[in-house]
Amino acid sequence: MATLLHIDSSVFPGEASSSRSVAAAFRTAWEEQHPEGTVIYRDLASDPVPHITADAWSAGYAAPSERTPEQSAAFAARVELIEELEQADTVLIGAPMYNFSIPSTLKAWLDSVLLLGRTAGETPSAQGTPVIVVASRGGSYAPGTPREGFEFVQNYLEAVLKGTLRLDLHFIVPELTMAPRNPAMSELVPLYQASRERAFEDATAKAKEFAERFAA
Repeated sequence: MATLLHIDSSVFPGEASSSRSVAAAFRTAWEEQHPEGTVIYRDLASDPVPHITADAWSAGYAAPSERTPEQSAAFAARVELIEELEQADTVLIGAPMYNFSIPSTLKAWLDSVLLLGRTAGETPSAQGTPVIVVASRGGSYAPGTPREGFEFVQNYLEAVLKGTLRLDLHFIVPELTMAPRNPAMSELVPLYQASRERAFEDATAKAKEFAERFAA
């Protein structure tokens, strides 16, 4: 039975968030392909995981018998998140751009699940798992645009998800999401609409693609 790990991190609810909306379209299509599947859902905005602490970090490199009670408790919370990642057949992450980077809540989740010798290192435990990241942003940071050099979402997530955890990484990038609300961007509304439509189409297509891969 297939398992989807779905993570949202936008501070905006429902349709007010592009990353949530597109991720929801992926999840709907995925559930249609896997009617008996399991979805593990974490909303990091409403229920954030703890930011990494000295106890949580150091416990990962200490033998269980040598951990303090504080280390053991902090590490148990990390293990829960790690096991969710390891159990997933597909991972779905909503990652809006805030101030050129990802939300701190998503960074906290990544800090918890990245553990050298388990999820990272020579044989990462979730290696090869497909992960789709909905990387929405208010403007455009695509190659050739004036703000290309300020794109730290895809670059960072590629280094962590693909380079370190060795997941099979795919991006969907709804851009120019501020155009309908910012009068200075009014001329870009058609480009925003095209980007949004393409993002929803890609979400549905990717969900079906991953389902076929799982079935094979």
